[in-house]
Amino acid sequence: MTTSNTGTRDVDPAVREELARLRDSIDNIDAAVIHMLAERFKATQQVGHLKAAHRLPPADPAREARQIERLRALAESAKLDPAFAEKFLNFIIAEVIRHHERIADDAVNGSAKTAN
Repeated sequence: MTTSNTGTRDVDPAVREELARLRDSIDNIDAAVIHMLAERFKATQQVGHLKAAHRLPPADPAREARQIERLRALAESAKLDPAFAEKFLNFIIAEVIRHHERIADDAVNGSAKTAN
């Protein structure tokens, strides 16, 4: 048995073509997800700066809970495992909070540096 450069055994060329088509679609979706996440983080960075300027806390547990509930419902309607959607959102929220904490620290340390 020989193995092709795609890691599949010699199979019907139509099967390989379909596999390539599906993988191209997956690659396009992955690229779109990355670009969407980049846009999301640009917006959350602006939120972090606004919160820091007004001395608001980096986290908003009530909003986070609403978002988790909302995304679980969206996941269910999209036939996606709601637990997976929640884990994914929790990962994103943790990263956003980390960014907001850094922005707040920079705001405090930056103002302390300029005050001295």
